[in-house]
Amino acid sequence: MNSTKEKKSWSSNESVQTVIASLICILLGLLVGYIVLLFINPAGATNAMLAILKNFLYFPRPAVALEYFGSTLAKTAPLLMCTLSILFAYKVGLFNIGASGQYTVGAGCCLYLALAYHMPWYVCMVAAMIGGGILGAIAGALKAYRNVNEVIACIMINWLSLYGINMLLTRVKESTNSYTFALRTNNPSALIPGLGLESLFSNNRYVTIAIPLAIAFAILVWIILEKTKLGYELKATGYNKNAAKYAGMREKRNIILTMFMSGCLAGLGASFLYLSGIEQWSCAQTNVPAMGFNGIAAAFLGGLHPIGSILAAFFIQHITSGGSYVDKMIYASQISDLISAIIIYFCSFVFLLRHIMRQRVMKKMHKLHKTQEGGVSA
Repeated sequence: MNSTKEKKSWSSNESVQTVIASLICILLGLLVGYIVLLFINPAGATNAMLAILKNFLYFPRPAVALEYFGSTLAKTAPLLMCTLSILFAYKVGLFNIGASGQYTVGAGCCLYLALAYHMPWYVCMVAAMIGGGILGAIAGALKAYRNVNEVIACIMINWLSLYGINMLLTRVKESTNSYTFALRTNNPSALIPGLGLESLFSNNRYVTIAIPLAIAFAILVWIILEKTKLGYELKATGYNKNAAKYAGMREKRNIILTMFMSGCLAGLGASFLYLSGIEQWSCAQTNVPAMGFNGIAAAFLGGLHPIGSILAAFFIQHITSGGSYVDKMIYASQISDLISAIIIYFCSFVFLLRHIMRQRVMKKMHKLHKTQEGGVSA
């Protein structure tokens, strides 16, 4: 009798269902990716998939592997912030598909202040947060006061942001190419400090305090959403803004505030990447950064939980970085992006699988209940 109850409680646990659904989605993505590789070139399919999964472990020397592991973590931090941006808005009933645009504005704000005015890293970081937050607040205001769907508003703003930032950053770019000036040579004070963390990863200079800061923000988002009055009001507004208004909550303010805070997270993520010096912005790019869109998959893969998002963001970045080690003599250079995209795409089905699992559990419990009722009546 006790074992039956334990089994029932274990299978009906939402956290367990989320973990199982996430693992199934990952395996399905890997399987379909492997089948695609087999169709293109069967001879190199196994090695290519292993290269994607290994990532930094591709290097046999521990010191080199540790260094590249640090680079993966450095890129995970901004992805985690975009994941939290998506998650925060979704928990409050909004779909912030504009995280890429907010990320773009955050990158533009921090880089322009760093290169044009030689501001220190913390000022640039705050500017990135505010820039992304204002962009999110614009979409929130359109939703609150004109009932414009936030998805439509965010998509339009994404492209306006990209071309606007491209024009702004042409003032601080190299004359020989489309990339912005390197922070390390033009304003070292704008680089986020490592505070000794780089020594843990074979002196990888791209490992900074952005990594623990991203984890700290994940915990902070969980606290705000689950343990504060503000989080309760925001979620109540997301569930039913009319009921929230009837209860005395300022529903329009809450919608704008939600999108502002969501935008701040995405903008801060951009500063984590570009102020580490690991990448430079290209003023010739014609697509918004994929970081914001990858954050959608990572948010759902993590079960829309801030702590689960940490692991999900690392996995997404792990396979994205691992794709660069696929043998380009056998496959086209785009194959790594294709395989990563397939895996990321399947990660978005976590909640569908969890819903199916929940329905099956409920049916089993209903049958068990009817059987027990029949036994008692007999």
